Amino acid sequence: MIGMWLSPIGSVVRLEMKKTFFSKRGLWVYLVALAPVAVMFLHSMVSLANGEERRALAAAHPTSAAALQSIMPGMTVDEVLERAGEPFDRVDLGRRGVFRYTDGRDAYNVNFFNNQVARVTTRTRDTIAYDSTIFATVFQFFYLRLAIFFGCVGVFTNLFRGELLDKSLHYYLLTPLRREVLVIGKYIAGLTATTVIFCTGTVLQIWALSLHFEKSEIADFLNADGWSHIAAYVGVTAAACLGYGSVFLAAGLLFKNPIIPAASVEVWESLNIFLPATLKKVSVIYYLQSLCPIVAQPDENMNRFLKLMINAAEPVSAPVAIIGLFVVTGLVLLLSGRLARRLEINYSTD
Repeated sequence: MIGMWLSPIGSVVRLEMKKTFFSKRGLWVYLVALAPVAVMFLHSMVSLANGEERRALAAAHPTSAAALQSIMPGMTVDEVLERAGEPFDRVDLGRRGVFRYTDGRDAYNVNFFNNQVARVTTRTRDTIAYDSTIFATVFQFFYLRLAIFFGCVGVFTNLFRGELLDKSLHYYLLTPLRREVLVIGKYIAGLTATTVIFCTGTVLQIWALSLHFEKSEIADFLNADGWSHIAAYVGVTAAACLGYGSVFLAAGLLFKNPIIPAASVEVWESLNIFLPATLKKVSVIYYLQSLCPIVAQPDENMNRFLKLMINAAEPVSAPVAIIGLFVVTGLVLLLSGRLARRLEINYSTD
């Protein structure tokens, strides 16, 4: 019995894989998946350039981190010069002035008013902990909610709608093939394609973000929580493709124009942080965020009114989140199979 299903499913998967990976309509999915890689790579290159510049300035104007950290508001210009020496740059604006220092790692701006230190601002070198927070924010607010979401819209809604537009779906329907087998085969092909594309994008983002760190720092991070974090992000990416893929496969069978259901789901997922705790659980993003190793927090500079509107909900455990996603996916695929049984072709209207 299982063999009778597996053989035709395998045939459908092989045919659909070629279409999905090499479809001209789907080229933009690769761009969406790889766009954050370019951003992370640029961030690393800028950090490397800043590090080299700071080391060169520190060599020309040597000072220690301890001396710079000992500068306090109220000190005079002479006291600062005595502790830290000549800055590599100084700005004189009359009653105001700025001394710029670096110890080769961090940058310090000493701001003066009436020849006394008004404040000291420090721009520290990026750490793996800081960049991990950056990655978590980009991953959860852009990659999950936009890149993977719309990538799944493009791939899965076109599994049926694309063939209706190309007037080629009847080739499948004229074969002695159960509609449920066709649905599962197409879904597996779409899931494989999106998982490979977006999981590759996730790994490349992490690699690009790590380029400006020392090998010893990366080794320490990997030996601590690094490998588990990477595995978690790759797993969440695959889970997002699994959940969103089933939803948009069904949307492609239910609606002639998938833009309306896609926009409705996107609005619901985007408003998740503002929903009451109970309603949060009626969304895919809630379970995906529960699986993330670091939960991205809203911007500290966010409007106070918006902060008051944000409702916190305790994340569910990983087993519950995974089981929930699989159950929802199974139910949606079951619905899709039933919809496919009633699928009729009328190219004159499609």
